[in-house]
Amino acid sequence: MPECKSFAMKPLDTSGTLYTMEETSREAVATAVQRVAGMLQRSDQLDKVEQYRRREARKKASVEARLKAAIQSQLDGVRTGLTQLHSALLDVKDIQSSLADVSKDWRQSINTIENLKDVKDAVVQHSQLAAAVENLKNIFSVPEIVAETRQLIEQAELLQAHRKLMELECSRDDLMYEQYRMDSKNTSDMNLISIYFEDVQGLSDELAKQLWMVLQRSMVTVRRDPTMLVSVVRIIEREEKIDRRMVDRKKQTAFIPPGRPKRWKDKMFEVLEGTVSTRIEGTQAVTRETDKMWLVRLLEITRKYVLDDLIVVKNLMVQYGTDLHMCPYVCFSVEMMGHPELCSECDIHQLEPLLPKDVVDDLLSKYVKTFTSNITGWLRKALETDKKDWQKETEPEADQDGYYQTTLPAIVFQMFEQNLQVAAQIDGDFKEQVLKLCLKQMTSFLVRYREEAVAYKEEHLKNRQLPQCYVQYMIAIINNCQTFKESINSLKRKYSQSSEPTDSDAAIERTLNEVAKEGCQFLLDEVFLDLESHLNELLTRKWLTGSHAVDTICVTVEDYFNDFNKIKKPFNQEMTSEALRRVVVEYIKAVMLKRMTFKNADERKEGAERMIKEADQFKFLFKKLAAGEDTDRLCGAIAAIAEVFKLTDPTLLFLEVTTLVSKYPDIREEHIQALLSVRGDASREMRQMIIGTLSENKLSYTSATQPVFKDIAVPTITMTTMTTMTSMATAKLLK
Repeated sequence: MPECKSFAMKPLDTSGTLYTMEETSREAVATAVQRVAGMLQRSDQLDKVEQYRRREARKKASVEARLKAAIQSQLDGVRTGLTQLHSALLDVKDIQSSLADVSKDWRQSINTIENLKDVKDAVVQHSQLAAAVENLKNIFSVPEIVAETRQLIEQAELLQAHRKLMELECSRDDLMYEQYRMDSKNTSDMNLISIYFEDVQGLSDELAKQLWMVLQRSMVTVRRDPTMLVSVVRIIEREEKIDRRMVDRKKQTAFIPPGRPKRWKDKMFEVLEGTVSTRIEGTQAVTRETDKMWLVRLLEITRKYVLDDLIVVKNLMVQYGTDLHMCPYVCFSVEMMGHPELCSECDIHQLEPLLPKDVVDDLLSKYVKTFTSNITGWLRKALETDKKDWQKETEPEADQDGYYQTTLPAIVFQMFEQNLQVAAQIDGDFKEQVLKLCLKQMTSFLVRYREEAVAYKEEHLKNRQLPQCYVQYMIAIINNCQTFKESINSLKRKYSQSSEPTDSDAAIERTLNEVAKEGCQFLLDEVFLDLESHLNELLTRKWLTGSHAVDTICVTVEDYFNDFNKIKKPFNQEMTSEALRRVVVEYIKAVMLKRMTFKNADERKEGAERMIKEADQFKFLFKKLAAGEDTDRLCGAIAAIAEVFKLTDPTLLFLEVTTLVSKYPDIREEHIQALLSVRGDASREMRQMIIGTLSENKLSYTSATQPVFKDIAVPTITMTTMTTMTSMATAKLLK
């Protein structure tokens, strides 16, 4: 039969009246007659009448199906709207009633609030007790830690001794601050704390003596044990940071712990200055009275010692963090010829440069080459040290916000910072040159960092029990990427006058994102390796009869994400969203693998209800984990498939499949075939009709919509499998 036009309302004619139904019907018949006449103009077309009839019947069925779907959708929308309006009315009434109760309770509770002073006092007391309980462990172990620290100082283990000293000072300072905050006038309790921690100040003095002793012998120490000198510098830097933090807190709270600020950096320069003075004064072997040439001898000895010392400084101390100011720039500074006490003797602006420009350029070029070589070695050693930490059996340290991290970013950017400080004292252009060189070295370093992270994962897969803290250190690697980004931006803001991006910026950004995303992928791979056996149970006979696979999957994912919460933004959000997508995709893959076929309507109903329940489990879990806006859509894909299985009337199957396709337009024909195969009651003709109609009315999806089915493959029957099945069938018939 010819296709009839849809019965849409006609527009008003010139007289303002509507076309009647009879006129519309006559027009449709006339159009159909013309169309049939056009198709049957030649005699040879009569042979195709049956073909035309089937095609027109299929089109008519498609139109009717779409009409039914549209009408059903409208009815569902109206029904839903009415239900929501009714629910909203009830909610409004409940709110009115609740507001009346709240108003009544509020009036009755005004007098009660005035009687809560005892509760407030109890809260203050509870706060004090909580602070005390939190510090009990450290308080009881103070004598033991003091003894250990003193022993470490005697053994010259300065870094470890300082770490324990900081723990003791932190416990003491926290207790004193809490006492000061609760009752600043209670001097007796403050004195009690001071007496209990009185050995701490003594330990600080003993450690300081060791530091000054090392600095006094720095020219000898740097030859024999340079790491000792590095340790001293690092300890003093730590104390400077603590001093600044305590001074800042004093401005806000008026409280500062005893002994602060220590000002060890100032003392360090005093010791170094005294050492230099003693070194020069000690060279005076004769006096004017004993030798007329005493000044010549003194200057020659001084020249020799200074030259030797400068060579040691240049070749040894610079490699271990001691800044060597370049002579052409510093000789005219306030530290030397530009000193205020010398200004009356000479005008430094009238003095010629100590070195010609070509010599200065040559020195700067050599400096850049040496710096490039040194920074490459430093970065390599820093990465090797970090890799050793990855194998530890203890978790990595966490920052103040609780995110796992390693010391690698701090070490790397401390190296850059020190060298940029030196470059900044020389020249602005040279500072920019060194910054670009640092960023270029950073690009190569991050490539190696990515390779080591991949190797770390591959080594772990050989034996998943080792390293013991693989997950925690992989999280730290991911967090380091964000720290690297922040540190690079900080360096550029501090040392670059230009806002233009450098040649290395894009490569650094790309590599850091790749390291972080691959790290997240490695962690998800770890999760899904543990879930593999449970995922294999989905959509099987065991699953249908009461498997707990999804319960186990949800518990396992939530357990892993307790650790994944220590991943910094934005990577934690992206990882949660990816975990949801992978869970849903693996679930749908289980459907497409056709591990089972429903035998009857009861099984289809039971399986569909189980799928809907499990989709709700996933939705609840990932909303709890804050997976993002796509949670409903992704979990809804499982529920939409379940609706196809749940349908009891096969004649409406096309409508249900059409609804599924409209919601998830990236679904393909092989997916529909697999679903109908698992359903078990769709005839071959029905499957062909559904697939054929969907192909003629194929929908497209935009890239803005996240695909669900796009990467899900459906296994196909190979020629070998078909041959085997044919042989088995033939043998069965012959029997």
